[in-house]
Amino acid sequence: MEFLDCIKGRRSIRKFKSDKIDHEVFDRIVEAARYSPSWKNSQTARYIVVEDSKLLNKIAEECLNGFTFNANTIKQSPALVLVTYVTGRSGYEKDGSFSTSKGDRWEMFDSGIASQTFSLVAYAEGLGCVILGVFNEEMVTEAVGIPKDQKLATMIAIGYPDIEPNMPVRKEVSELLSYK
Repeated sequence: MEFLDCIKGRRSIRKFKSDKIDHEVFDRIVEAARYSPSWKNSQTARYIVVEDSKLLNKIAEECLNGFTFNANTIKQSPALVLVTYVTGRSGYEKDGSFSTSKGDRWEMFDSGIASQTFSLVAYAEGLGCVILGVFNEEMVTEAVGIPKDQKLATMIAIGYPDIEPNMPVRKEVSELLSYK
């Protein structure tokens, strides 16, 4: 797949076939996503794949602050990828101070880069996904048992697409780009 075709073709997918995703596919996706840039090459992104239907339902029913739209997406997805990051590294100096005025927000910035790379590679592998942001971080962390040195950045519902959504209207370059 051509690079620009991948960027232009990937869509948020919220309806999936029930087909299980082979672990080798996840291995290939993370193999590529590990090349995502990160603060001082800190490589703090981690990926936890949840496939157990009972745990998926628990997350959907108890950990989404009542947001049924995301709950329905998770309940019918064959897997949910939790993107976490190792805390206290991205954006920090060795002495624990912040490197910039952005403080600890670099952790989420790096997680966002990793999540986008993960999503693009998943699309190139024939999968669809949607990055989810509405959830109760503490409840998901407890339900899944995320290690204490990591924080949950986002969740990605993933599977083989059962829909092919149209491209939404995009803003013109002139609305997005300026020169000074």
